Amino acid sequence: MKFLILNGPNLNLLGSREPDIYGKSSYAALCEELTLFATRIGCEAVCFQSNHEGELIDKIHSAREEFDAIVINPGAFTHYSYAIYDAILAAGLPAVEVHLSNVHRREEFRRKSVIAPACVGQICGLGIYGYEAAMVYFLDRKNEA
Repeated sequence: MKFLILNGPNLNLLGSREPDIYGKSSYAALCEELTLFATRIGCEAVCFQSNHEGELIDKIHSAREEFDAIVINPGAFTHYSYAIYDAILAAGLPAVEVHLSNVHRREEFRRKSVIAPACVGQICGLGIYGYEAAMVYFLDRKNEA
């Protein structure tokens, strides 16, 4: 399987942005770990990050021809991007929404996702393991088919 790992606004600042919430590892370290993990489970992962909604939407649209599933951390777009929601539905690829922190233990506005209904599931609060769990989920589903 080939996974598109999408990360939204401010995730490029991992390691320096609120490390007590998001951890001390950099975005580059996150991507390296996820690509290595995918290789270990016999898959491939490609990471893409943007602070721009349109770039994320374009990447989702183009994913239809190249990827089997999407693992997306939409960042703040989680709470208001119906355009990303629509793009996931239009792409026709299964997606899992992930968040490094437990959004349900944080500010009230972070608890509502407009993107989650377009996804097969949501994982939050497990740090990098949320991304890995999403990949394993997709691989297990493929093997069951």
